Amino acid sequence: MRVSASGFLNRLAPAVGLSHFLPCRARALPHCARPPPLFLLYAVLADDVAGLLLAARTEIGSSYPSLTPDIAALHLFERVLYEKFAILPEGHPWLKPVRFDNPAGPGVGEMNFYRIDGDEVHEVAVGPIHAGVIECGHFRFQCLGEEVLYLEISLGYHHRGVEAMLTGGPLARILPLIETVAGDSTAAHAFACCTLLEGLSETLPSPRGQHIRALALELERLACHTGDIGAIAGDVGFLPTSAFCGRLRGDWLNMSAMLCGSRFSRGLFVSGGTAFDLDPALAHVLTDKVVLAARDVQGAVRLIWNSPSVMARLTGIGVLPASVAASLGVVGPPARASGLARDARRSHPLPCLPALEKICVADRGDVGDRTALRYDEALASAALCQNILKDLPAGGCRAEKQEKIYALAPKHIAVALVEGWRGEVCHVALTDEFGHFAAYSIVDPSFHNWAGLAYALRRQQISDFPLCNKSFNLSYCGHDL
Repeated sequence: MRVSASGFLNRLAPAVGLSHFLPCRARALPHCARPPPLFLLYAVLADDVAGLLLAARTEIGSSYPSLTPDIAALHLFERVLYEKFAILPEGHPWLKPVRFDNPAGPGVGEMNFYRIDGDEVHEVAVGPIHAGVIECGHFRFQCLGEEVLYLEISLGYHHRGVEAMLTGGPLARILPLIETVAGDSTAAHAFACCTLLEGLSETLPSPRGQHIRALALELERLACHTGDIGAIAGDVGFLPTSAFCGRLRGDWLNMSAMLCGSRFSRGLFVSGGTAFDLDPALAHVLTDKVVLAARDVQGAVRLIWNSPSVMARLTGIGVLPASVAASLGVVGPPARASGLARDARRSHPLPCLPALEKICVADRGDVGDRTALRYDEALASAALCQNILKDLPAGGCRAEKQEKIYALAPKHIAVALVEGWRGEVCHVALTDEFGHFAAYSIVDPSFHNWAGLAYALRRQQISDFPLCNKSFNLSYCGHDL
């Protein structure tokens, strides 16, 4: 059915969360019945209540009325369209570079920042180079004394052009390339890419392989949530939990290494299943390790709950109200900590996988809730790992007909939605008449959530920034692609 993307979005905006906004040059899709316009614009939306992914397409020229004034979650998507394709969203309130992707445009970080003037207002610039082992990003604070009035975040320093490299594929190196989109979300992005390839090649993944994939995804979630809890404890100077969680993060990563030889699950995912199987002896060993590590996580985190001084430092800091989180399109733990029950494992489950029993949510939306939510999700993930290991389906870990994997259906669109540890990972691909990628686009959860971090800093002390930043723990390179 042909519909107007603008009308489609406006009707559905109150009920659904935007997953993707993807442009494609019309000449790459030769199935158009009449002489094509300059562009075809595709929109993909997630209806979490009905468990549906909804797609719309419209024809546009070099400009269109901006939707951002009505749907704030679209602001970055429209800025990317303008930056990459010179498609002007007329009336957009904040049309600045996102990844500095235009060779004819300014260099990375060269732009005018929003500024607040006043006798006692001062500006603090942090980055893009930071202390320690951390990627590049620039933060510009407008402060009144110690109080942050406004924070603007400028990224793009790690833009590698991943999507451009994927266009024209699929390439033999597609999965090694996808694994580098965000290194700490290797399993989530590889899972999404494999799901996309399987959909376009009509390949049914091996049920056993799907369970091993899900195990890797949950181990990735456990490692990152445990590490984040420890880092938050470290930011408030509470060393016992910081030290314990640092060691426990290593335990979860080592379990991933037992699966495939890589602590970050590199090389595990292949289209149709996994490259490595799991024998009963290893499944038994992993089950025991999951139980022990989960018990130790509980002990480490109870030290926080039993320390009033730590809880006082976490409570009421960096509040992100549910209404703001919904308006900005925030996903993952920050959304759930603000009361939004958004989890693709429950609303958009992948085939052949055990169902997630419940979505962990909180209601204050502060650093304390974002910490507690990670703890609750870690325990839920540990239980899910035990269930996966106990009920592994019989059979091989790969699909039977591997030769079909890269024979993609021509003139098709495919969408994959996977709940990574930061939130939903969305991959969308369009194929041309030869079954090659006419366009491949990726949305990492960080793309949705940086604006939420900027809002959470308003009216906070500037010294609260490291704590708030760690409670979101967003990816620079995942955003920059």
